[in-house]
Amino acid sequence: MRTDSTLRVDGINALIEKLGPVDAERFISSLIKEDFDYTSWQKELFKNITLRKLSKAAMSNYSKPGEKSDP
Repeated sequence: MRTDSTLRVDGINALIEKLGPVDAERFISSLIKEDFDYTSWQKELFKNITLRKLSKAAMSNYSKPGEKSDP
């Protein structure tokens, strides 16, 4: 299991890789500025999607070891 510090670093790096440094910072700032409840947000985020659709979407982004995934 990773330490909290390592998890934070990995998370920041993932955001920067996906969003770029400026938008990653904007995303983090938007979370800090608001009274943000991650659990409630997650419930709303997936409220109108079935587990089957969510699973299919996740699997479409999965690549087997050794395969390149699309950026």
